[in-house]
Amino acid sequence: MATTVQYYGTGRRKTSVARVWLRPGRGEMKVNKRAVAEYFPRETHRLLIAQPLELTGTAAQFDVLVNVGGGGLSGQAGAVRHGIARALLVYDDKLRAQLKRAGFLTRDPRMKERKKYGQPGARKRFQFSKR
Repeated sequence: MATTVQYYGTGRRKTSVARVWLRPGRGEMKVNKRAVAEYFPRETHRLLIAQPLELTGTAAQFDVLVNVGGGGLSGQAGAVRHGIARALLVYDDKLRAQLKRAGFLTRDPRMKERKKYGQPGARKRFQFSKR
């Protein structure tokens, strides 16, 4: 039984975590065992995910298998992009400068701010009454 070569990367964004495997192939992409167009119906999300592959010119070189969970679709799309970029580094470390310059290797640190006690939200305050 021959083992296929695959490259792994973990991507994170907000509360989403994506596990990404790159396997030599024809450029097919599966997200949670579904077609990428089925899982991410928004074109902007699909374009975001494909950015690292298009930047490095490896879009038709790999089949991408993704297992993603947590958060919403935008966070998941960002996590998948981060995971693909990290998996590309495992494939070829020479792509680091290119991916780093584009900002694909940086984990987006922005998180939802917690709600404070005694208030209706993170920043919102109850209406002030002088009397």
